[in-house]
Amino acid sequence: MRVRNKVVVVTGGASGIGRALALRFAGEGAKTIVVADVDAAGAAAVAGEIGDVAVPVTVDVASESSVLDLIERTEADQGPIDLFCSNAGIFTRGGLETPQDTWERMLGVNFMSQVFVARHLVPRMIARGGGHLLITASAAGLLSQIGSVTYTVTKHAAVALAEWISITHREEGIRVSVLCPQAVRTPMLTSGEGSVATVDGVMEPEQVADAVIEALDAERFLVLPHPEVAEYIRRKGEDPERWLAGMRRLQARYVGA
Repeated sequence: MRVRNKVVVVTGGASGIGRALALRFAGEGAKTIVVADVDAAGAAAVAGEIGDVAVPVTVDVASESSVLDLIERTEADQGPIDLFCSNAGIFTRGGLETPQDTWERMLGVNFMSQVFVARHLVPRMIARGGGHLLITASAAGLLSQIGSVTYTVTKHAAVALAEWISITHREEGIRVSVLCPQAVRTPMLTSGEGSVATVDGVMEPEQVADAVIEALDAERFLVLPHPEVAEYIRRKGEDPERWLAGMRRLQARYVGA
């Protein structure tokens, strides 16, 4: 997919990767960029940076009614959505002691939000011949996140959903890409994702946006801004026991730090 003259929605668009995507889509000539975020002021600020082709919208992606309203308002006011970027996400530390309300919030934002988009948008896209979904997961969704069981599980779920949609609906015109970076210089990183995510360095959001444009053009499923992740996936697949042992060593180094 090329985004020129397309209607694009970006959730989590007020900062970080979402902001970088929205700005890059504008630079690529998108017809409309809907900058959606729970942070209304932040969404408006990013839309202001972009100009007339951007529309700020307040959305709580963990609410199905809010997501449906975003889709319906966009299609009524701007036209059919060509590309929907489910980018909003949150992070919290913790293990098996993590309380139920935290699990529910993490599942709502990091996973069910994408189910809501697929449930209400994919049938519309199929009816008009196709469309593209970009789901922001994480390298944690392919590997694991030391120190956070909720982030690990919800991001794995996001990758699994993307795989299922691609398998089930590609022949009906639905294209899916899943974005799986490691550490990116965003508020999530600075607020506590932790040093373990920076093992291969910290990437700028604009570099991630570059990787997304390239992957969309190629209609590639996996978007891996950090090339090291492809090697880690290979090692995990070839020898899971060795990979797990390596992750335990990494955890020992991280916890020790």
